[in-house]
Amino acid sequence: MSIPGNAAETRPRILLIEDEPSVSAFLCTALERRGYTVVPSSSAAGGLQLLASADFQGVISDFRTPGGINGADVQDWLQRHRPELASRIIFITGDTASDETLELLAQAGTPCVEKPFRVHQLMAAVDKTIGKP
Repeated sequence: MSIPGNAAETRPRILLIEDEPSVSAFLCTALERRGYTVVPSSSAAGGLQLLASADFQGVISDFRTPGGINGADVQDWLQRHRPELASRIIFITGDTASDETLELLAQAGTPCVEKPFRVHQLMAAVDKTIGKP
């Protein structure tokens, strides 16, 4: 809960869609230390609900999440409903061995950071794609 005038209110908000609790917690901590407010969602469906009702500076999404909605679906939704965010999405994935994933990533043309990654790799992508806090 934020307090009026709290510095967290002025920090850029990033939606993080990640279903692995340990990865989500790690990324939240790293991004918050960098100066962002992070709103986590454990599914793409939940992430889309958040995107429909709140403002974000950018989105970091696991490419494969449970529930039948993948990162390409999130990007497609952004292009149709939140076009100002369509170019400010970063995918993270550990599934680059799949031909289907590689094809979808190529079609999306969106930055992708492959798991496992180092924090500085993700932060470089965040700085370039979403912007610095």
